Amino acid sequence: MILHIIARSDWPATEVTAPSLVSEGFVHCSDFGTVHLPANRLYRGRTDLVLLEIDPALVGKPVRWEAAVPAIADGPWFPHVYGAIPASAVVGVHDFPPGPDGLFELPPALAHR
Repeated sequence: MILHIIARSDWPATEVTAPSLVSEGFVHCSDFGTVHLPANRLYRGRTDLVLLEIDPALVGKPVRWEAAVPAIADGPWFPHVYGAIPASAVVGVHDFPPGPDGLFELPPALAHR
């Protein structure tokens, strides 16, 4: 499974897109061990987010594991989906609140998988 961070107000939708699809050609996603990295870099303190749990086998588009954009020296790779993600590939939606310090961690419901 891969994860995509999205504003609660943008879901549900018929497909998952992002500005990066136009500017970079793909939708940024994460895995369970890395989702906190972009969340804390880009969304610190936001309380309106959910995590979409996506089955890459249902995406129907190329999913490539690549370096972060922007690159993180010696950092992990992330799944990038090269096209809009159909809603039918979303197998779970999880609240994604920050902690009291504004930082994100993987929600407990996903940590046990």
